[in-house]
Amino acid sequence: MNPSGTGASAALFERARAVTPGGVNSPVRAFDAVGGTPRFIRSAQGAWLTDVDGNEYVDLICSWGPMLLGHAHPGVQAEVAAAVARGTSYGTPTEPEVALAEEIVARTPVDRVRFVSSGTEATMSAIRLARGFTGRDVVVKFAGCYHGHVDSLLAQAGSGLATLSVPGTPGVPDSSTALTLVLPYNDREAVAAAFAEHGPRIACLVTEAAPGNMGVVPPEPGFNRFLSETCARHGALFVSDEVMTGFRATRLGHWGLDGAVEGWRPDLMTFGKVMGGGFPAAAFGGRADVMAYLAPEGPVYQAGTLSGNPVATTAGLATLRRATDEVYTQLAATAEVLRTATGEALTAAGVPHVVQSAGTMFSVFWGPSGATPGRVRDFADASTQHVAAYAAFFHAMLDRGVHLPPSAYETWFVSAAHDDRAVQTVLDALPAAARAAASAEGTP
Repeated sequence: MNPSGTGASAALFERARAVTPGGVNSPVRAFDAVGGTPRFIRSAQGAWLTDVDGNEYVDLICSWGPMLLGHAHPGVQAEVAAAVARGTSYGTPTEPEVALAEEIVARTPVDRVRFVSSGTEATMSAIRLARGFTGRDVVVKFAGCYHGHVDSLLAQAGSGLATLSVPGTPGVPDSSTALTLVLPYNDREAVAAAFAEHGPRIACLVTEAAPGNMGVVPPEPGFNRFLSETCARHGALFVSDEVMTGFRATRLGHWGLDGAVEGWRPDLMTFGKVMGGGFPAAAFGGRADVMAYLAPEGPVYQAGTLSGNPVATTAGLATLRRATDEVYTQLAATAEVLRTATGEALTAAGVPHVVQSAGTMFSVFWGPSGATPGRVRDFADASTQHVAAYAAFFHAMLDRGVHLPPSAYETWFVSAAHDDRAVQTVLDALPAAARAAASAEGTP
């Protein structure tokens, strides 16, 4: 093990910084929030990452969610290899995209689906469609919810912006965010007041079904249903962003603990991550009458050369078909073991913390939880974190062979490939990492 990050990773990082801003192609990867040198990964298998220096790490990022079955699953790999052998991109309709759309429609509350290549494209397109369908222009979102780097949705977007302390949205003109209302999450009174004042102009409200981009902050009981009903009363659309939660938090393609099982459904939904099996693929879908407004059936234009790519849709379908009830039972059990053990280790070391979860997703908040003891309910609470404690914890875990997300504001993920060896590696690393966090907190 080379815990210092010197060697091949450091050399690659220097090369990367000469040709790529910050040396990375997505900001959080740069380790700016935790310090040190990012590990450049050469390969991955099951629950393990191997970096270019030959070090192995238990992976608790899982490519930010999509590696539900673990890395390089042999069945998925075989189907993808067969798809590649047939050709990688045609620019025409293909059978795999139809089959994946059928799978999504069968497992979620949507009637129709349109594929795109990224979660950002999915939310951008859903917002455009909502505006076109309603003839309105105002969008409501919540502080701390991240919906991709769409200009109008970067206001108080949590995740990478919070990690890097980016002030506002440089590069985005005021006109792009002037039609965006940003409210505190889980605040019904704020939602009611916004609709009372702006209702006739609101095209849609967009929210993460269970936010995971300010850490995991579940909706309070009935909150999503309240949002849906409020939108319906005012003629707006309710857009549920499930790019992270869809097919990850539960086997359902939506956050089933507060969704269609209660007798309502979103008007539009966005998907990504797991749906693409780790390939660049995403989708948005919804009510048939709303989706019919998309070209070529309707007037709202959206297009993409690689949308519905046959290799990506094959990977997504192969992953979803293997994600059985048994897989989700295993994911839930593994997440519970690690969630509980992490909390116990931090408690034993005297580190103030809150652990929260949504299905198989979970994260740790470092320090006081804000206004409600023992619970983080919105971005203001999440922003009280002691990020120095997480940085110390992160590096102590990394030194012991566990790769966590390099930001205190991100979600931890497990896979069906996290076996006894992987879990034990994490458990063995926790006590020392918790003591490191305590030292950073100033706890004796």
